[in-house]
Amino acid sequence: MAVQSIFTSRAVARYIEAGNTATCAACKLPVKFRAKSKLQQVIANVYNDGVWERVEHYHVDCYENAGRPYGLAS
Repeated sequence: MAVQSIFTSRAVARYIEAGNTATCAACKLPVKFRAKSKLQQVIANVYNDGVWERVEHYHVDCYENAGRPYGLAS
């Protein structure tokens, strides 16, 4: 008998990589790579009723200001 997992939305913080073309879900501005700054972004996998729906990208500050909609970014 197979165990069925129920997936929930979650967020992680990662360094922004060169060539990133993501747009922040909160402020709608590009999440830009800067070589000297080593900035981070928050990436959230969003699930609806246990089914993957989309990925959202945030600037770290924007994610905090939005009230961490997908929990603490690990």
